[in-house]
Amino acid sequence: MNETSRELELLDAFANLSDTLVGGYDVVELLQLLVDTCRDVLDVTAVGLLLASPDEELELVASTSEESRIVETLQLGAENGPCVHCFHTGQPVAVPDIAAMRDTWPEFAASASEQGFRGVFAIPLRLRSTTIGAMNLFRAEPGELNERDLRAAQALADVATIGILHERSFRANDVVREQLQIALNSRILIEQAKGVIAHRHGVDMDEAFGMLRTYARTNRVRLVETARGVVERRVPL
Repeated sequence: MNETSRELELLDAFANLSDTLVGGYDVVELLQLLVDTCRDVLDVTAVGLLLASPDEELELVASTSEESRIVETLQLGAENGPCVHCFHTGQPVAVPDIAAMRDTWPEFAASASEQGFRGVFAIPLRLRSTTIGAMNLFRAEPGELNERDLRAAQALADVATIGILHERSFRANDVVREQLQIALNSRILIEQAKGVIAHRHGVDMDEAFGMLRTYARTNRVRLVETARGVVERRVPL
């Protein structure tokens, strides 16, 4: 990707993420847009995003590949890893060489290496003192992520965070918590729908998700509603 194309994609991403500030939106689609944009525009291989539930439990909400989903899920099970640490501290975590962290996060390091990742950088979803999640940027090669990409990733994450939390200015805190819970519940439906499509068509989970998302966009139906239709056998996918 040349520099001009990269800058245009970043501008488009900021515009799309900012659209959430002016009306109703799909939180899951918002976060999927965030991780897809980071994968496509930054010098990374895959991206995963963890979001906190109302009781502060992290759950996987968006990922760009089955490999990153597996690593994130293991990280949650082990309750440690760069993304978990990033969430609890509210600070970015840079791991340019995952192999060097085998003593600190053994389960995470083993799983990440097995899935083909050699470096990872965790970015907080944070607005001032409030941290609602964290995003992992995975790389297939070890080494530092350049400062420009880190700044772009944090800026994109900040806009998405504002998009989720902006209703605090108008509504009570319990509404925001409910919105986060809806996002987590929606992701469960999407994972179920991916499984149905994968089994039905004999494709992998990444391709199943692509089919689900394409159908939703083509028919102008929210992603979660399309997933519900697949699970309930109302959508012919």
